[in-house]
Amino acid sequence: MEVSSGAMSPVLRKLGELLLDEYNLGEKVKKGVKSLLTELELMHAALRKVGDVPSDQLDEQVVIWAGKVRDLSYEMEDVVDDFLVRVDQGSSGEPMTMKSRVKKFLKKTRKLFSKGRALHQISGAIQEAQGLAKELADLHTRYQIDMTSTSNGATTSNGATIDPRVIALHKDVEKLVGIDRARNDLIKILIGEDGSPKEQLMSISIVGVGGLGKTTLTKAVYEKIKAQFDCAAFVPVGHKPDIKKVFKDILYGFDKEKFKDVHNTTRDEKLLIEEIGEFLVDKRYLIVIDDIWEEETWRYINCALYKNSLYSRVVTTTRNMNVSEACASSGDDMIYKMKPLSFEDSEILFHRRIFQSEEKCPHDLLVVSTEILKKCGGVPLAIITIASLLASKQEINEKDEWSHLLASIGRGVTEDAILKDMKRILSLSYYDLSSHLKSCLLYLSIFPEDFMIEKDWLIWMWIAEGFIQCDKEESRLFKIGEHYFNELINRSLIQPTLINGEGMVVACQIHDMVLDLICSLSAEEKFVSILDRAERHASNLQWKVRRLSLHNSKAKFPNHRFDITSLSKLRSFVVFSPATCDWLPSLSSLQFLRVLDLGNCGGHESISCISLKYVGNLLHLRYLGLKNADVHELPVDIGKLQLLQTIDIEGTRIEKLPASVVHLTHLKCLCVDKRTRLPKGMGLLTSLEVLKGVNISLSPHIVKELSELTKVWMLSIDWSKMDVDLTNVLIKSLGNLLKLQILEIWNGCRLIDLMREGWMLPPHLHKFESWGNWSKCADLFLRLPKWINPTSLPVLSSLIIDVEELQGGDIQIIGMLPALRFLWLGAVRVMGKLVVGADAFTSARECRFKGFPVTPCLFPPGAMPRLQRLRFEVSAQLIASGEVDCGMAHLPLLELVWAMLQDDNSSYEQIGKAKAVLRGAANAHPKHPIMVIIL
Repeated sequence: MEVSSGAMSPVLRKLGELLLDEYNLGEKVKKGVKSLLTELELMHAALRKVGDVPSDQLDEQVVIWAGKVRDLSYEMEDVVDDFLVRVDQGSSGEPMTMKSRVKKFLKKTRKLFSKGRALHQISGAIQEAQGLAKELADLHTRYQIDMTSTSNGATTSNGATIDPRVIALHKDVEKLVGIDRARNDLIKILIGEDGSPKEQLMSISIVGVGGLGKTTLTKAVYEKIKAQFDCAAFVPVGHKPDIKKVFKDILYGFDKEKFKDVHNTTRDEKLLIEEIGEFLVDKRYLIVIDDIWEEETWRYINCALYKNSLYSRVVTTTRNMNVSEACASSGDDMIYKMKPLSFEDSEILFHRRIFQSEEKCPHDLLVVSTEILKKCGGVPLAIITIASLLASKQEINEKDEWSHLLASIGRGVTEDAILKDMKRILSLSYYDLSSHLKSCLLYLSIFPEDFMIEKDWLIWMWIAEGFIQCDKEESRLFKIGEHYFNELINRSLIQPTLINGEGMVVACQIHDMVLDLICSLSAEEKFVSILDRAERHASNLQWKVRRLSLHNSKAKFPNHRFDITSLSKLRSFVVFSPATCDWLPSLSSLQFLRVLDLGNCGGHESISCISLKYVGNLLHLRYLGLKNADVHELPVDIGKLQLLQTIDIEGTRIEKLPASVVHLTHLKCLCVDKRTRLPKGMGLLTSLEVLKGVNISLSPHIVKELSELTKVWMLSIDWSKMDVDLTNVLIKSLGNLLKLQILEIWNGCRLIDLMREGWMLPPHLHKFESWGNWSKCADLFLRLPKWINPTSLPVLSSLIIDVEELQGGDIQIIGMLPALRFLWLGAVRVMGKLVVGADAFTSARECRFKGFPVTPCLFPPGAMPRLQRLRFEVSAQLIASGEVDCGMAHLPLLELVWAMLQDDNSSYEQIGKAKAVLRGAANAHPKHPIMVIIL
């Protein structure tokens, strides 16, 4: 029901703005707006009270009432949006805010305004909404709806819902699968079996998504070693804990006899903290704090822990990486990231649960069993839940039953009680989110399972939908969206699948079981409709659809066509299948569309039946995604879309943008193909923040116009075949982009070398990439630019640069950049001896060196303390002769090494010996990094 509350927020904001004096709506209309606003604010307050309660625990009247309020808020927002668009449908060369649209309309057509259709419609809509609001208020009173009452869910005698995690505390650890190694590793660390134990208090924080088995693992560790401590306590914390009860549980766990009455006392937090500290002052203790949700909770608990030097240990578990980092903040502490089970262990667990033995799976079920396990992704909770479901069937050997279950996993169609247990556990993370994060997470239900979701793409869609709001004008919505994305990663609700050299997540996926949850919640809230298999989703079209995701164009429906009225208020239309269906709607009928993404339809002619001819009529459109689609042109009247924020035509066949694009004064993100010509007047797009794929040779006028785009923070340009006379103009324009953070230059010719001296650096540059053609040295810097130094680039985290001449001290200069995490450094020749100090590359995660010989021994102990990936080139002859030391044990965190053997006429014998030496060096490393040898 929190989505209902979230749907209310935008319309409250917009109605409030309509009441400003500048919007001379007339007293009757203004009075109606005020009355409606009051009613909606009261409803919003009531909705927030139930936002944290699962719908299956609410009385039916509450669910019905909240759904009607949600529909009312959507309808009212559509009316207000439609009114504002009607006020000004023409194109304009200036930014059109809500105030300016109304003012312009009043000035030009005051007479029409008093009699016009727009005012009549909004007046009538407000009266209708007032009536419905009063009706809903009467319904609330008539049935005395209790916003906090519950009607479903397992409860104890006092009405409290049973925490499903309690079951995990009573598992027979001897029958667990796949945790032996992790359990043994943790035990060695905790009690010092792998060396001298640490006297100081040490913490281990175990982090991972719900269902991975954190509680089970820590319980197994706890039971194995608790006898070695003077006192021990295992304390579940959970969501929104009572801190006093947590402290009392700790005391009771330490000494059940001494503190048998502790839960009956009225002592406050301060006294309980003192009592715990006094009890622990001379004891070696073990504490497991299970399932911490907030950093503040840990800070309270940490206050009570006496920091003695008696080999005491603390283990915490959490789903949130930020919390884990807070729990393991001192030098001797560590974070342990839970990993999914291997396929072999998954199979053992799965078959043991169904057949009581991993060796008794019938041969004809092996294939479908494998596919089911792939969908479970190594998550023990998912495996056990699905296995329990199959084991509960009378005919567990029925292949059709297994196949049916496989087809249903990931879309929330199976309502068995066992699956609900897993859903209840996963939903704990969902109901802990704020309303804006709930909307962002539910929006992910538009994506097919196992789909890799690009972070930037997702954030721009969130912005277009209005999920990201900020009252501060100086704040970038995209930056806020990144915080939202990272929060979902930290809470283990989405999984990072693509991490760049800086260690930043740039793409994610959703575990099938989380997708199952959010699809189920999204369906309950009528948030997204998914068209996949008709037998499962046809019913979703019986109500007005707000967001539509097409996964299967071959689905069959009655009459083979959508009911146009059900799509009249569609806000998002996203296609993930070749859209060659005769029942797809005409874009001209989707008047309220905000997001249109056709970039994942497939190959050529994949959207042949979707005409872009009427895109210019979609006056509410904020996001137009056509990446890699078979599209040849945009409509000439696209400039009418005054609310458009994002255009992505990368990988299309569009050769030029219409001239009217320069009127899109709200455009924030423009991604074009390198074959696309830009119109003159691009300097008018003063709201632009991201500009990618610009081919300067096709649009030379952009060189000067760039200086007007002062909000741009990401710029990608191709300088191939460009007139050198414009080089200085471009450098001057770049100097005006003070907010620039990311600059990519392709085929820079002599542009980049002129930048070596004359470029005025933006203060917040954190990524500089120059990609050239090594066959043409004109594409390379002659030498390392002087502006590459710690003073000029304090926040640079990624550097890709090629030079003709690398001086001996250049690597040390680069290594002193304080924030550098990723480096790609190429050189044609080296002048002098390369020198690197022990204080270099303190933040680097990945370094790649190209074109010149370098080995790990160039970096002395102390340098590169965080390096995980290293690429270097070296002579096979020198390795084989023993002249080059390939040892890498002094780089403590190495995980992956690429070693390229240079073409120096080495013999097969020398190459073989060099390979053996390199692999031996990797095996001698404590972390045994993966060694990839390239010839």
